[in-house]
Amino acid sequence: MDYSSKLLSDEKLDALVVFVSEDSDLRRNGLSNLPRALKKPLSSLMELGVFSGKKGTKHHLVTGDATWKQALLVGLGPVDKLDGEGLRRAAGKVGQNLSGLKADTVGVLVTPLLKKSGKLSLGTVLAEGIQLGAYEFKQYKSPDDDSPKKLAKLRVCDPRKLTDSKSVKVGTVLAEATNSARTLGNTPPNDLRPQQVAEHAQALAKRHKLKCKVLEEQDMQKLGMGMLLGVSQGSEEPAKLIILEYRPAGAKQTVALVGKGITFDSGGLSLKPGKGMEEMKYDMCGSAAVLGAMSAVAQLKPKVNVIGVVAASENMPSGTAQRPGDIVTAYNGKRVEVLNTDAEGRLVLGDALAYTVDKLKPDAIIDLATLTGACIVALGHYIAGAVTNNDELMGQVQGTAQRTGERVWQLPSDPEYGEAIKSNHGDLKNIADGGAGTIIGGVFLEHFVGDTPWVHLDIAGVAWGVKSIDYHPSNSATGFGVRLLLDLLQQWRPLKK
Repeated sequence: MDYSSKLLSDEKLDALVVFVSEDSDLRRNGLSNLPRALKKPLSSLMELGVFSGKKGTKHHLVTGDATWKQALLVGLGPVDKLDGEGLRRAAGKVGQNLSGLKADTVGVLVTPLLKKSGKLSLGTVLAEGIQLGAYEFKQYKSPDDDSPKKLAKLRVCDPRKLTDSKSVKVGTVLAEATNSARTLGNTPPNDLRPQQVAEHAQALAKRHKLKCKVLEEQDMQKLGMGMLLGVSQGSEEPAKLIILEYRPAGAKQTVALVGKGITFDSGGLSLKPGKGMEEMKYDMCGSAAVLGAMSAVAQLKPKVNVIGVVAASENMPSGTAQRPGDIVTAYNGKRVEVLNTDAEGRLVLGDALAYTVDKLKPDAIIDLATLTGACIVALGHYIAGAVTNNDELMGQVQGTAQRTGERVWQLPSDPEYGEAIKSNHGDLKNIADGGAGTIIGGVFLEHFVGDTPWVHLDIAGVAWGVKSIDYHPSNSATGFGVRLLLDLLQQWRPLKK
């Protein structure tokens, strides 16, 4: 996607995207300077009520004019209710409908009306939303003769200079990073195992000049990562612990991003029901978010050290699989009784977190995991659950969630919840009776971060299958967390000691 501040009359476009607020006219929409070939029919559409600008609506206008042949009209709803997320979703609607324009070059018109969406950069929100909305996962589909042979070239047309090319580039980087995470999540588990996740990370590091280290199972055995190895032992695929590092000159603080990377989760011997088990390829979406974010840090250049850690494994049933009742020793020495092998995410994450704290010594940690079905029961498919040991860090995460539209809700973690995971035969057990499953998962993880400021994000409900958000595919991975992490890093404020 490129940027232009030329007059609209000087642009050569096959189609123009125009945003329209609800129950308004051309002047109030900042469209008085549209070319006559578009202005006249748009005015008629609005006067007749054929297109009212209602939120979530669109209209494909074909003019018959030789120069300005077509336009895509997208409704914003009432202008007094427009915000950054509303504009991002409207831009997502544009992305969803680009192929229907049959155009090689599409302009997206920036008008003063869009400034009413708030303080976010217009170029970033538009570029981000459109390219997220246009995403499709078709790598395993046979070519369709009727499908477009190439993607339309997109141009942000900004004759009033309300944004800039840098903002558009940032939005493009954010979208590309998110879409890369989506593709990882959507890749079938026979083609994306721990080895392939490690290879992806190594290629990413080479491309973006990051440091990359991959720990093999023999390394984990020497380090005493009994929880991660316990999960992995039922699979023929060896586990990997992947560390990526971005260290800019002058950075004084370090933020670690830790992702759960279960490339397929059968539940182990605590086998999941067969119905819906194919969705368990998405159990590595936490790690996909971390890898997506790491693919963009070198381009966005936040002024903070960033470490990405991915614990990659399969959770499979076999004669060598971990058994309910096993007691394993974690990296930090805690003895953990495994009562349910399908509560494996907290085991692999626990060792990854303890290693990160001990060896990498970050100033703050954010972990992301499709950890509990209970989070879907509590919050549905639109908001991630959060557990934290540091309110200041949680405040920064909440701020970035508001800016990016990747919403987060903090759950309590009072001491009483910790009583529920005390084991009769070890230090901890990996499940508890009495509900509050998402909180229990977070409280378990807290045992492996020590005093390091930490936020755990349970993304089980938001990582795939999110409906009614125009920039998300409704039946596949969303890439949730990539934009949130990158915004957090770009806006990072050092934590108080």
